[in-house]
Amino acid sequence: MPASSSEPLLPVALRQEGSDHLIIEWNDGHRSSYTWKHLREQCPCASCREERLNPPPPDPFRILKPNELVALAPTAVTPVGRYAYKITWSDGHDTGIFTLENLRELCECSECRPPK
Repeated sequence: MPASSSEPLLPVALRQEGSDHLIIEWNDGHRSSYTWKHLREQCPCASCREERLNPPPPDPFRILKPNELVALAPTAVTPVGRYAYKITWSDGHDTGIFTLENLRELCECSECRPPK
C-alpha cells in the first residue's frame, strides 16, 4: 500500500537477498536494493565520512590486519528507534547510523540508479 504524502517513509520489510544484497520494501511501494559493499563505502559515521573526504596517502609498507584480509559482511542490522538502522560489520565497525532518508537516497535499484 503506497504511503500518503502525510505518512512518514517507513520500511515494511527488510531481507538479505543472496550473500551480498539488502532489500528494503517501503510503505510507498518502492523496493530498494543495496550491495553490502555500497553501504559500507557510504557509512555515515564521522570517521568514515572524514576518511572519504580526506583519504590517507597510500602507504605501500602498511601491514594489513587479519580482519582486513577477509571480505566484510554484516553481522547485524538493528533498528534505532523508528528513524534509522545500525549495521554491525564483521570487522567490529558499528558506529554508522543509517537514517531511513539516507537509506532511501543510497538505493541502487534500476529506478533510482539507471544504467549509464
